[in-house]
Amino acid sequence: MPIYNKLVRDKIPMIIEKTGKTFTTRVLSDEEYIEHLRKKAFEELEEYMSAENDETAIEELADVLEIIHALAEYHGASIEEVEEVRAEKAEKRGGFKEKIFLIEVHDE
Repeated sequence: MPIYNKLVRDKIPMIIEKTGKTFTTRVLSDEEYIEHLRKKAFEELEEYMSAENDETAIEELADVLEIIHALAEYHGASIEEVEEVRAEKAEKRGGFKEKIFLIEVHDE
């Protein structure tokens, strides 16, 4: 019997149930929820980093985006508000499209 002890998507229990298996779950407190959301963010980023092709990379990026949606909601914001902040930062500081790699800054 595998033990997972991790945050899962809302429909996972129903999916497991349809296979005829039994399981144990509990609802996390707010403090536990944010802790496990943050852990899940790292887990999904690691899976993205391990992706060996574009299709898998896109699949993992979708998982990362789902976590970002949940994190935004936890912090009292919509994904649209997060996007506004992202756009403002991109306007002021740019994005990452030009592939600029800063090596050093000289104090002269």
